[in-house]
Amino acid sequence: MSDISLSSGPMRRKPLVMRYPSVLIFILCLAAFTLGVTLMSEALGNGVVSTSMVKTLGKTLCLCLVALAMDLVWGYCGILSLGHMAFFGLGGYAIGMWLMYARTRLIVEGSMAGAALPPTETEINDAIATQIFGVVGASEFPPIWAFSHSLTLQLAAVIIVPGLLALVFGWLAFRSRVTGVYLSILTQAMTLALSLYLFQNDSGLRGNNGLSGLQNLPGLDDVPQATVSLWFFWASALALALGYILATWVVSGKFGNVLRGIRDDEARVRFLGYPVENFKLFVFTLTAVIAGIAGALYYPQAGIINPAEIAPIASIYLAVWVAIGGRGRLYGAVLGAAFVSLISTYFTGGRAPDIQIGSYTFQWVDWWTVLLGLSFVAVTLFAPKGIGGLFDLISAKVAPNRHGADLGPDQGSLREQEAEQ
Repeated sequence: MSDISLSSGPMRRKPLVMRYPSVLIFILCLAAFTLGVTLMSEALGNGVVSTSMVKTLGKTLCLCLVALAMDLVWGYCGILSLGHMAFFGLGGYAIGMWLMYARTRLIVEGSMAGAALPPTETEINDAIATQIFGVVGASEFPPIWAFSHSLTLQLAAVIIVPGLLALVFGWLAFRSRVTGVYLSILTQAMTLALSLYLFQNDSGLRGNNGLSGLQNLPGLDDVPQATVSLWFFWASALALALGYILATWVVSGKFGNVLRGIRDDEARVRFLGYPVENFKLFVFTLTAVIAGIAGALYYPQAGIINPAEIAPIASIYLAVWVAIGGRGRLYGAVLGAAFVSLISTYFTGGRAPDIQIGSYTFQWVDWWTVLLGLSFVAVTLFAPKGIGGLFDLISAKVAPNRHGADLGPDQGSLREQEAEQ
Protein backbone atom coordinates (compact mmCIF):
# COMPACT_ATOMS: atom_id res chain seq x y z
CA MET A 1 0.00 0.00 0.00
CA SER A 2 1.51 3.31 -1.07
CA ASP A 3 2.38 5.93 1.52
CA ILE A 4 0.20 8.96 0.88
CA SER A 5 1.03 12.13 2.79
CA LEU A 6 -2.00 13.68 4.39
CA SER A 7 -0.29 17.07 4.47
CA SER A 8 0.01 17.34 0.71
CA GLY A 9 -3.19 19.36 0.39
CA PRO A 10 -3.33 23.16 0.32
CA MET A 11 -2.18 24.81 3.52
CA ARG A 12 -4.93 26.66 5.30
CA ARG A 13 -4.15 30.19 6.39
CA LYS A 14 -4.58 30.88 10.06
CA PRO A 15 -7.53 33.08 11.08
CA LEU A 16 -6.88 36.77 11.61
CA VAL A 17 -7.20 36.45 15.38
CA MET A 18 -4.59 33.67 15.45
CA ARG A 19 -2.14 35.69 13.39
CA TYR A 20 -2.74 38.88 15.39
CA PRO A 21 -3.52 38.08 19.04
CA SER A 22 -3.73 41.81 19.77
CA VAL A 23 -7.09 41.83 17.96
CA LEU A 24 -8.56 39.31 20.40
CA ILE A 25 -7.08 41.18 23.35
CA PHE A 26 -8.55 44.45 22.11
CA ILE A 27 -12.01 42.94 21.54
CA LEU A 28 -12.02 41.31 24.97
CA CYS A 29 -10.97 44.56 26.67
CA LEU A 30 -13.62 46.50 24.78
CA ALA A 31 -16.28 43.92 25.64
CA ALA A 32 -15.33 44.02 29.32
CA PHE A 33 -15.43 47.81 29.30
CA THR A 34 -18.84 47.83 27.59
CA LEU A 35 -20.24 45.29 30.03
CA GLY A 36 -18.87 47.22 33.01
CA VAL A 37 -20.42 50.50 31.89
CA THR A 38 -23.73 48.74 31.21
CA LEU A 39 -23.84 47.21 34.69
CA MET A 40 -23.08 50.58 36.28
CA SER A 41 -25.41 52.67 34.10
CA GLU A 42 -28.65 54.26 35.24
CA ALA A 43 -30.66 52.34 32.64
CA LEU A 44 -29.68 48.75 33.45
CA GLY A 45 -27.27 48.95 36.34
CA ASN A 46 -26.76 50.45 39.76
CA GLY A 47 -26.53 54.04 38.55
CA VAL A 48 -22.89 54.64 39.45
CA VAL A 49 -22.21 55.88 35.91
CA SER A 50 -24.53 58.78 35.09
CA THR A 51 -26.33 59.18 31.79
CA SER A 52 -24.15 62.14 30.85
CA MET A 53 -21.04 60.04 31.48
CA VAL A 54 -22.44 57.21 29.34
CA LYS A 55 -22.88 59.74 26.54
CA THR A 56 -19.34 60.99 27.07
CA LEU A 57 -17.96 57.47 26.90
CA GLY A 58 -20.03 56.72 23.81
CA LYS A 59 -18.71 59.84 22.09
CA THR A 60 -15.20 58.86 23.12
CA LEU A 61 -15.60 55.49 21.40
CA CYS A 62 -16.64 57.32 18.23
CA LEU A 63 -13.56 59.51 18.44
CA CYS A 64 -11.48 56.36 18.87
CA LEU A 65 -13.00 55.03 15.64
CA VAL A 66 -12.12 58.14 13.62
CA ALA A 67 -8.63 58.09 15.18
CA LEU A 68 -8.34 54.50 14.00
CA ALA A 69 -9.15 55.69 10.47
CA MET A 70 -6.58 58.48 10.80
CA ASP A 71 -3.90 56.03 11.89
CA LEU A 72 -4.71 53.77 8.96
CA VAL A 73 -4.22 56.55 6.42
CA TRP A 74 -1.34 58.32 8.19
CA GLY A 75 0.44 55.76 10.31
CA TYR A 76 0.40 52.97 7.71
CA CYS A 77 0.10 54.77 4.36
CA GLY A 78 2.01 57.94 5.22
CA ILE A 79 -0.75 60.38 4.19
CA LEU A 80 -1.03 63.13 6.80
CA SER A 81 -4.64 64.11 6.16
CA LEU A 82 -5.83 67.26 7.87
CA GLY A 83 -9.36 66.84 6.59
CA HIS A 84 -10.74 63.63 8.03
CA MET A 85 -12.88 65.46 10.56
CA ALA A 86 -14.70 66.92 7.56
CA PHE A 87 -15.80 63.40 6.62
CA PHE A 88 -16.68 62.88 10.29
CA GLY A 89 -18.92 65.95 10.21
CA LEU A 90 -20.55 65.02 6.91
CA GLY A 91 -21.63 61.71 8.42
CA GLY A 92 -23.14 63.62 11.32
CA TYR A 93 -25.00 66.02 9.04
CA ALA A 94 -26.36 63.13 6.95
CA ILE A 95 -28.00 61.36 9.89
CA GLY A 96 -28.86 64.67 11.57
CA MET A 97 -31.02 65.72 8.62
CA TRP A 98 -33.26 62.70 9.07
CA LEU A 99 -33.38 63.04 12.84
CA MET A 100 -34.38 66.69 12.63
CA TYR A 101 -36.92 66.14 9.86
CA ALA A 102 -38.60 63.14 11.48
CA ARG A 103 -38.70 64.81 14.89
CA THR A 104 -40.13 68.05 13.50
CA ARG A 105 -42.71 66.14 11.48
CA LEU A 106 -44.05 64.49 14.62
CA ILE A 107 -44.32 67.89 16.32
CA VAL A 108 -46.07 69.48 13.33
CA GLU A 109 -48.53 66.60 12.93
CA GLY A 110 -49.32 66.74 16.63
CA SER A 111 -50.04 70.48 16.48
CA MET A 112 -52.27 70.06 13.41
CA ALA A 113 -54.19 67.10 14.78
CA GLY A 114 -56.89 69.31 16.27
CA ALA A 115 -57.61 71.21 13.04
CA ALA A 116 -61.13 71.18 11.64
CA LEU A 117 -59.89 69.79 8.33
CA PRO A 118 -57.03 67.28 8.14
CA PRO A 119 -53.92 68.93 6.69
CA THR A 120 -52.62 67.98 3.29
CA GLU A 121 -49.12 66.60 2.75
CA THR A 122 -48.08 69.90 1.18
CA GLU A 123 -49.25 71.85 4.22
CA ILE A 124 -47.37 69.50 6.53
CA ASN A 125 -44.16 69.80 4.50
CA ASP A 126 -44.45 73.59 4.38
CA ALA A 127 -44.93 73.71 8.15
CA ILE A 128 -41.92 71.42 8.68
CA ALA A 129 -39.75 73.57 6.42
CA THR A 130 -40.81 76.74 8.22
CA GLN A 131 -40.13 75.16 11.59
CA ILE A 132 -36.64 74.00 10.58
CA PHE A 133 -35.44 76.89 8.41
CA GLY A 134 -37.28 79.80 9.97
CA VAL A 135 -34.18 80.52 12.05
CA VAL A 136 -32.28 81.44 8.85
CA GLY A 137 -35.20 83.28 7.24
CA ALA A 138 -36.28 80.50 4.86
CA SER A 139 -39.46 78.48 4.57
CA GLU A 140 -38.69 75.90 1.89
CA PHE A 141 -36.65 72.73 1.82
CA PRO A 142 -33.30 73.07 -0.01
CA PRO A 143 -32.59 70.44 -2.69
CA ILE A 144 -30.12 68.58 -0.46
CA TRP A 145 -33.01 67.75 1.89
CA ALA A 146 -34.82 65.83 -0.85
CA PHE A 147 -34.22 62.46 0.86
CA SER A 148 -34.33 63.61 4.48
CA HIS A 149 -37.65 61.82 4.97
CA SER A 150 -36.04 58.41 4.37
CA LEU A 151 -33.88 56.86 7.07
CA THR A 152 -32.55 54.28 4.62
CA LEU A 153 -31.39 56.89 2.11
CA GLN A 154 -29.83 59.07 4.79
CA LEU A 155 -27.95 56.09 6.21
CA ALA A 156 -26.69 55.44 2.69
CA ALA A 157 -25.62 59.10 2.53
CA VAL A 158 -23.54 58.57 5.67
CA ILE A 159 -21.36 56.26 3.57
CA ILE A 160 -21.77 57.67 0.07
CA VAL A 161 -21.21 61.40 0.70
CA PRO A 162 -17.89 61.17 2.60
CA GLY A 163 -16.72 58.32 0.38
CA LEU A 164 -17.54 60.16 -2.84
CA LEU A 165 -15.87 63.38 -1.67
CA ALA A 166 -12.74 61.45 -0.67
CA LEU A 167 -12.76 59.51 -3.94
CA VAL A 168 -12.94 62.65 -6.11
CA PHE A 169 -10.48 64.63 -4.00
CA GLY A 170 -8.05 61.72 -3.73
CA TRP A 171 -8.20 60.92 -7.43
CA LEU A 172 -7.37 64.53 -8.34
CA ALA A 173 -4.59 64.77 -5.76
CA PHE A 174 -2.96 61.38 -6.14
CA ARG A 175 -3.00 61.31 -9.93
CA SER A 176 -1.11 64.63 -9.78
CA ARG A 177 1.34 62.95 -7.39
CA VAL A 178 0.89 65.54 -4.70
CA THR A 179 2.62 64.25 -1.58
CA GLY A 180 4.01 65.33 1.76
CA VAL A 181 3.20 68.68 3.26
CA TYR A 182 1.55 69.87 0.05
CA LEU A 183 -1.05 67.13 0.29
CA SER A 184 -1.65 68.00 3.94
CA ILE A 185 -2.23 71.64 2.98
CA LEU A 186 -4.69 70.58 0.27
CA THR A 187 -6.71 68.45 2.70
CA GLN A 188 -6.75 71.33 5.15
CA ALA A 189 -7.89 73.72 2.42
CA MET A 190 -10.70 71.32 1.51
CA THR A 191 -11.83 71.24 5.13
CA LEU A 192 -11.68 75.02 5.46
CA ALA A 193 -13.65 75.55 2.25
CA LEU A 194 -16.33 73.10 3.40
CA SER A 195 -16.68 74.66 6.84
CA LEU A 196 -16.86 78.20 5.42
CA TYR A 197 -19.55 77.09 2.99
CA LEU A 198 -21.61 75.48 5.75
CA PHE A 199 -21.41 78.70 7.79
CA GLN A 200 -23.55 80.41 5.14
CA ASN A 201 -27.27 80.47 5.79
CA ASP A 202 -28.06 79.53 2.19
CA SER A 203 -26.00 76.32 2.41
CA GLY A 204 -29.19 74.44 3.23
CA LEU A 205 -27.94 73.25 6.61
CA ARG A 206 -28.99 76.23 8.78
CA GLY A 207 -25.61 77.95 8.70
CA ASN A 208 -23.99 78.64 12.05
CA ASN A 209 -27.08 77.32 13.87
CA GLY A 210 -26.41 73.81 12.62
CA LEU A 211 -28.74 70.93 13.37
CA SER A 212 -29.98 70.56 16.94
CA GLY A 213 -32.15 68.26 19.02
CA LEU A 214 -30.47 65.20 17.56
CA GLN A 215 -30.53 63.35 20.88
CA ASN A 216 -34.31 62.94 20.59
CA LEU A 217 -35.09 59.82 18.58
CA PRO A 218 -38.36 60.16 16.64
CA GLY A 219 -41.18 58.03 17.99
CA LEU A 220 -39.34 57.12 21.18
CA ASP A 221 -40.52 59.88 23.50
CA ASP A 222 -41.47 57.32 26.13
CA VAL A 223 -37.94 55.86 26.21
CA PRO A 224 -35.76 57.64 28.80
CA GLN A 225 -32.50 59.25 27.75
CA ALA A 226 -30.63 56.84 30.00
CA THR A 227 -31.73 53.96 27.79
CA VAL A 228 -31.17 55.81 24.50
CA SER A 229 -27.66 56.81 25.54
CA LEU A 230 -26.89 53.20 26.40
CA TRP A 231 -28.10 52.07 22.97
CA PHE A 232 -25.76 54.51 21.26
CA PHE A 233 -22.95 53.45 23.57
CA TRP A 234 -23.43 49.83 22.49
CA ALA A 235 -23.57 50.84 18.82
CA SER A 236 -20.37 52.87 19.20
CA ALA A 237 -18.57 49.96 20.87
CA LEU A 238 -19.70 47.57 18.14
CA ALA A 239 -18.60 49.98 15.40
CA LEU A 240 -15.19 50.38 17.04
CA ALA A 241 -14.75 46.61 17.32
CA LEU A 242 -15.68 46.04 13.67
CA GLY A 243 -13.53 48.97 12.59
CA TYR A 244 -10.53 47.57 14.45
CA ILE A 245 -10.98 44.16 12.83
CA LEU A 246 -11.31 45.76 9.39
CA ALA A 247 -8.25 47.96 9.90
CA THR A 248 -6.19 44.98 11.07
CA TRP A 249 -7.26 43.01 8.01
CA VAL A 250 -6.29 45.91 5.72
CA VAL A 251 -2.79 46.29 7.16
CA SER A 252 -2.13 42.54 7.25
CA GLY A 253 -0.64 40.45 4.48
CA LYS A 254 0.77 41.70 1.21
CA PHE A 255 -1.59 44.68 1.02
CA GLY A 256 -0.38 45.97 4.37
CA ASN A 257 3.25 45.50 3.34
CA VAL A 258 2.66 47.59 0.24
CA LEU A 259 1.07 50.32 2.36
CA ARG A 260 4.09 50.40 4.65
CA GLY A 261 6.34 50.47 1.61
CA ILE A 262 4.46 53.50 0.26
CA ARG A 263 4.86 55.18 3.62
CA ASP A 264 8.59 54.51 3.83
CA ASP A 265 9.67 54.86 0.18
CA GLU A 266 6.91 55.64 -2.29
CA ALA A 267 9.23 56.01 -5.28
CA ARG A 268 10.73 52.57 -4.76
CA VAL A 269 7.31 50.90 -4.49
CA ARG A 270 6.26 52.60 -7.73
CA PHE A 271 9.49 51.43 -9.37
CA LEU A 272 8.62 47.84 -8.38
CA GLY A 273 5.46 48.12 -10.46
CA TYR A 274 2.78 48.62 -7.84
CA PRO A 275 -0.06 51.08 -8.66
CA VAL A 276 0.72 53.41 -5.77
CA GLU A 277 -2.06 55.86 -6.57
CA ASN A 278 -4.70 53.10 -6.45
CA PHE A 279 -3.51 51.88 -3.04
CA LYS A 280 -3.54 55.41 -1.63
CA LEU A 281 -6.95 56.18 -3.13
CA PHE A 282 -8.46 53.00 -1.67
CA VAL A 283 -7.16 53.71 1.84
CA PHE A 284 -8.10 57.39 1.69
CA THR A 285 -11.66 56.58 0.59
CA LEU A 286 -12.10 53.71 3.05
CA THR A 287 -10.97 55.81 6.00
CA ALA A 288 -13.31 58.63 4.93
CA VAL A 289 -16.23 56.18 5.06
CA ILE A 290 -15.13 54.99 8.51
CA ALA A 291 -14.93 58.60 9.68
CA GLY A 292 -18.43 59.26 8.31
CA ILE A 293 -19.86 56.30 10.23
CA ALA A 294 -18.13 57.51 13.40
CA GLY A 295 -19.69 60.96 12.94
CA ALA A 296 -23.14 59.47 12.38
CA LEU A 297 -22.87 57.79 15.79
CA TYR A 298 -21.23 60.71 17.56
CA TYR A 299 -23.58 63.62 16.91
CA PRO A 300 -26.86 61.98 18.02
CA GLN A 301 -25.08 61.58 21.35
CA ALA A 302 -23.77 65.15 21.28
CA GLY A 303 -27.24 66.44 20.35
CA ILE A 304 -26.04 69.16 17.96
CA ILE A 305 -23.73 69.68 15.01
CA ASN A 306 -22.59 72.96 13.45
CA PRO A 307 -19.87 74.00 10.97
CA ALA A 308 -17.40 74.69 13.77
CA GLU A 309 -17.13 70.92 14.22
CA ILE A 310 -15.63 70.67 10.72
CA ALA A 311 -13.12 73.50 11.11
CA PRO A 312 -9.47 72.59 10.29
CA ILE A 313 -8.49 72.75 13.97
CA ALA A 314 -10.58 69.63 14.62
CA SER A 315 -8.55 67.62 12.11
CA ILE A 316 -5.34 68.94 13.65
CA TYR A 317 -6.54 67.72 17.05
CA LEU A 318 -7.17 64.33 15.46
CA ALA A 319 -3.56 64.14 14.26
CA VAL A 320 -2.39 65.08 17.76
CA TRP A 321 -4.44 62.25 19.29
CA VAL A 322 -2.90 59.71 16.95
CA ALA A 323 0.62 61.02 17.54
CA ILE A 324 0.21 60.92 21.31
CA GLY A 325 -1.23 57.41 21.16
CA GLY A 326 1.43 56.11 18.80
CA ARG A 327 1.33 56.43 15.02
CA GLY A 328 1.48 53.15 13.13
CA ARG A 329 -0.17 51.20 15.97
CA LEU A 330 -3.91 50.69 15.73
CA TYR A 331 -4.32 50.25 19.47
CA GLY A 332 -2.12 53.31 19.96
CA ALA A 333 -4.53 55.49 18.02
CA VAL A 334 -7.43 54.22 20.13
CA LEU A 335 -5.52 54.84 23.35
CA GLY A 336 -4.48 58.32 22.27
CA ALA A 337 -8.00 59.38 21.32
CA ALA A 338 -9.52 57.94 24.50
CA PHE A 339 -6.85 59.45 26.75
CA VAL A 340 -6.94 62.96 25.29
CA SER A 341 -10.74 63.01 24.98
CA LEU A 342 -11.39 61.99 28.57
CA ILE A 343 -8.66 64.25 29.96
CA SER A 344 -9.99 67.15 27.89
CA THR A 345 -13.50 66.52 29.23
CA TYR A 346 -12.16 66.59 32.76
CA PHE A 347 -10.12 69.77 32.42
CA THR A 348 -12.54 71.76 30.26
CA GLY A 349 -15.72 70.65 32.04
CA GLY A 350 -14.96 72.59 35.19
CA ARG A 351 -14.19 69.46 37.21
CA ALA A 352 -10.48 70.16 37.68
CA PRO A 353 -9.89 72.58 40.58
CA ASP A 354 -8.17 75.88 39.82
CA ILE A 355 -4.66 76.40 41.16
CA GLN A 356 -3.80 79.57 43.03
CA ILE A 357 -0.25 80.76 42.24
CA GLY A 358 0.32 83.92 44.21
CA SER A 359 -2.08 86.52 42.91
CA TYR A 360 -2.70 84.54 39.72
CA THR A 361 -5.36 81.85 39.41
CA PHE A 362 -4.39 79.03 37.06
CA GLN A 363 -7.56 77.87 35.29
CA TRP A 364 -7.37 74.62 33.37
CA VAL A 365 -10.05 75.72 30.91
CA ASP A 366 -7.80 78.53 29.64
CA TRP A 367 -4.55 76.54 29.55
CA TRP A 368 -5.69 73.11 28.42
CA THR A 369 -5.04 73.69 24.70
CA VAL A 370 -1.57 75.01 25.51
CA LEU A 371 -0.78 71.91 27.55
CA LEU A 372 -2.12 69.72 24.76
CA GLY A 373 0.18 71.42 22.26
CA LEU A 374 3.16 71.06 24.56
CA SER A 375 2.39 67.39 25.08
CA PHE A 376 2.32 66.88 21.31
CA VAL A 377 5.74 68.52 20.97
CA ALA A 378 7.11 66.47 23.87
CA VAL A 379 5.84 63.20 22.41
CA THR A 380 7.28 64.05 19.00
CA LEU A 381 10.71 64.83 20.42
CA PHE A 382 11.12 62.36 23.27
CA ALA A 383 8.58 59.55 22.76
CA PRO A 384 7.83 59.17 19.04
CA LYS A 385 6.13 55.81 19.67
CA GLY A 386 3.58 57.53 21.95
CA ILE A 387 1.54 55.78 24.59
CA GLY A 388 1.53 52.61 22.53
CA GLY A 389 5.29 52.43 22.90
CA LEU A 390 4.86 51.74 26.60
CA PHE A 391 3.63 48.26 25.74
CA ASP A 392 7.05 47.53 24.28
CA LEU A 393 8.61 48.25 27.65
CA ILE A 394 5.98 46.29 29.54
CA SER A 395 6.25 43.24 27.32
CA ALA A 396 10.07 43.59 27.19
CA LYS A 397 10.20 42.70 23.53
CA VAL A 398 13.45 41.08 22.43
CA ALA A 399 14.64 39.69 19.14
CA PRO A 400 13.60 36.05 18.61
CA ASN A 401 16.16 33.33 19.13
CA ARG A 402 16.84 32.28 15.56
CA HIS A 403 20.15 30.42 16.07
CA GLY A 404 20.39 27.57 13.64
CA ALA A 405 17.33 28.63 11.63
CA ASP A 406 17.33 29.20 7.90
CA LEU A 407 17.97 32.91 7.49
CA GLY A 408 18.30 33.01 3.72
CA PRO A 409 17.90 31.10 0.48
CA ASP A 410 20.88 28.85 1.11
CA GLN A 411 22.57 27.07 3.98
CA GLY A 412 25.34 29.68 3.91
CA SER A 413 22.94 32.07 5.56
CA LEU A 414 23.22 30.23 8.85
CA ARG A 415 25.47 32.78 10.47
CA GLU A 416 25.75 33.73 14.08
CA GLN A 417 25.91 37.46 13.35
CA GLU A 418 22.68 37.31 11.35
CA ALA A 419 20.94 35.39 14.11
CA GLU A 420 21.74 38.19 16.53
CA GLN A 421 20.13 40.85 14.36
